[in-house]
Amino acid sequence: QVELVESGGGLVQPGGSLRLSCAASGSVISFNAMYWYRQTPGKQREYVARIGPGESTNYADSVKGRFTISRDTAKNTGYLQMNSLRPEDTAVYYCNAHMNYRDYWGRGTLVTIAS
Repeated sequence: QVELVESGGGLVQPGGSLRLSCAASGSVISFNAMYWYRQTPGKQREYVARIGPGESTNYADSVKGRFTISRDTAKNTGYLQMNSLRPEDTAVYYCNAHMNYRDYWGRGTLVTIAS
């Protein structure tokens, strides 16, 4: 069984930066892809970014050019570097990993952008 734990959330001013981490514990045999999503109260979970085979990446238009997804397969950890943060980036951020041919979710980390 694999467990994902996000960290790195917090309160930051507009224009600031945060780096989220998503660490997998347990026996990881394959680490195919990792996704980041975010959700605000009353709204559906929103896709943010993906990193997959060959370290290919993809981003939602709303974060393109500001966010960077990466991963360290040796550490079974994924990252989301968030720069030029805006109030509308405020949300609970969740990681989703395709590991061992299964789908796992973390419990989320809160990111708040406010003055």
